Amino acid sequence: MPTAKTPANLLLEIGTEELPPKALSQLGRAFADGCRQGLAEANLLEDAGAEHRWFASPRRLAVWIPAVRGKQPDQKIERRGPSIAAAFDRDGKPTRAASGFARSCGVEVEQLQRTSGAKGEWLVHRSIQRGRTAGKLIPQCVEQAIKQLPIPKRMRWGKGSAEFVRPVHWLVIMHGAALIKAKLLSVDSGAHTRGHRFHCTHPLRLANADQYEKTLVDNGFVIPDFATRRRIIQQKVQTLAKRVDGTPMMDDPLLDEVTGLVEWPIPLLGEFDKGFLQVPHEVLISSMRDHQKYFPVMSQRGRLLPYFITVSNIKSKSPKRVREGNERVLRARLSDAQFFWETDCSKPLETRVDALKSVMFHNKLGSLFDKTSRVRALSSSIAALLNVDLGHSERAAWLAKADLVSDMVGEFPELQGTMGKYYAGHDGEPKAVAAAIEEHYRPRFAGDSLPVGGVAQVVAIADKLDSLVGIFAAGEEPTGDKDPFGLRRAALGVLRILIERRLDLDLLHLIAECARIYGAQPQSIPVTDEVVARVFDFVLERTRAHYSAAGFQPDELNAVITTRPVSPLDFDHRLRAVSKFRRLPQAENLAAANKRIRNILRKTSEAIPAQVAQASLTEEAEKRLFRAVQQLTAQVSGYFAAGEYDRGLKKLVTLRDPVDRFFDEVLVMTDDESLRGNRLALLRQIHDLFLQTADISKLQVDAG
Repeated sequence: MPTAKTPANLLLEIGTEELPPKALSQLGRAFADGCRQGLAEANLLEDAGAEHRWFASPRRLAVWIPAVRGKQPDQKIERRGPSIAAAFDRDGKPTRAASGFARSCGVEVEQLQRTSGAKGEWLVHRSIQRGRTAGKLIPQCVEQAIKQLPIPKRMRWGKGSAEFVRPVHWLVIMHGAALIKAKLLSVDSGAHTRGHRFHCTHPLRLANADQYEKTLVDNGFVIPDFATRRRIIQQKVQTLAKRVDGTPMMDDPLLDEVTGLVEWPIPLLGEFDKGFLQVPHEVLISSMRDHQKYFPVMSQRGRLLPYFITVSNIKSKSPKRVREGNERVLRARLSDAQFFWETDCSKPLETRVDALKSVMFHNKLGSLFDKTSRVRALSSSIAALLNVDLGHSERAAWLAKADLVSDMVGEFPELQGTMGKYYAGHDGEPKAVAAAIEEHYRPRFAGDSLPVGGVAQVVAIADKLDSLVGIFAAGEEPTGDKDPFGLRRAALGVLRILIERRLDLDLLHLIAECARIYGAQPQSIPVTDEVVARVFDFVLERTRAHYSAAGFQPDELNAVITTRPVSPLDFDHRLRAVSKFRRLPQAENLAAANKRIRNILRKTSEAIPAQVAQASLTEEAEKRLFRAVQQLTAQVSGYFAAGEYDRGLKKLVTLRDPVDRFFDEVLVMTDDESLRGNRLALLRQIHDLFLQTADISKLQVDAG
């Protein structure tokens, strides 16, 4: 396996059938990072800080790594054996310990050396471990990188046992100008890469690793660098859109996917009949973007124009024919969409609700019609609590799922809710009702926008809680990484709506109300109190991820979660107050004192009096603490009742000195049962005072 004798640049390439376009950039980065990490661990990188380059196109994953050594550096190996006292007897003859150590090192005892230190003298064997050649190590690094690729499902091809994301056809491992021979994924390495499937049908010889990109660009009709190809597409698409005074709708996922579909991008501007613009624009955009991978073109005012941009992977001699072919395909799709729109609008949305009886929501929870009935009932309860229009809330909940049985959503399932909004508007439903049909699905993913209107918020909360309670009752709550019903997303959605829209609702009450509604449906599964508690705990635990992403600390979250606030908005107020409190100079001592109080109360098994008997206070320090607690209780009770926890905690920091003095001067666990009980009651009063906000004993507070 010849390699360059001095450090040389390394090229690794795996040539395949067309790779999944959505995952291409992730695969390219992962392959490059895995190879580089393996080389670093093998001590083959001359400059560990030097940047590598990764390449990814539909038919290849590759990486170029600079200054890779031809062999590992030799290593000095030192093995320490038994002490001299244990290695030789009184006559100076080697013991079994010395002979065994020498034998394990492959030498005679006489060839061992001695070393000494502060604790004595030992036998030692020193040797040089010769570095292995890169020709032997590099294939192992590549193989390991391949095994670690994020491939959900690997496939086999032909008669071999190799597994990869797609069948592999060629392999290149070039170290400088030297070819490293290896067999990976059932393919022998060679010095030939391959260009465009149609524009370059012959293999391309690589003279060295540095010729890779230039060879493919100049001779192979392939731009292997993903970022370069993406930038070219972006620039050319924007230029074409300007020809019609437009702007391309070019989000990152679509741009990445199109980049993963082509090796030699040729953008083309196409046109469609203006008459299709009578169809809701979301339908047209979905047809172009999601189904055809076209870039829709928008006007400067944000309205859809009758143009699109497709990115071809072929440099055609007749671009007009390519453009017309794409226009013909799109025309057929838009004609179908127009037919669905006109057909769906021929009857009111309300008439579709009954058809939901034939659509199963869950085999233990009934049909979508059953779910609709439950969501309407729960929406009514929530609307009353929030003083939101009751009639609009019930109407929106009743119509929220009706578009699922429309022809348009059957063809474009990603438009559920959106089409319901249009159909409701076409039927003359109130604007709040139409908007809620679309918005009640929000937030669909992390960072998604929330429902805007009060009616939409009501239905969104009801819909998500119905799913949470029902699926938990059916015994299919999330486990590990598995969450087939998206309950974590639903729980986080409920939290975000309640917190970010400042809706002060009792979540435990809402879950219990949802359980009651389930019980009122004869065909529904019963929901026990234990299920209600589990659902509440599940939603409460989602606050960790939500607030951790916002920068709050785990101990702050633990302090508040311990108190189990039933209102997520109240949870938010408490957490922010605790976060401010921990930065106060007195916070460290008070947190430590609360921890001490909690431990004392936890360890005692005796009954603690409900009230502190002031007449039984004997020490000045406990009398002073009692007075401070009484005074502060009266002051902060109003703050805590109003949710002004930061103001209440700021008042409670004045307890630091009396609490410190109490523990310095008073023996709590005295033998006198009456005094002991009274002092425990005082400590519990302090603990309960802080618990009205959080258990600050959970805080790991630094001094200052």
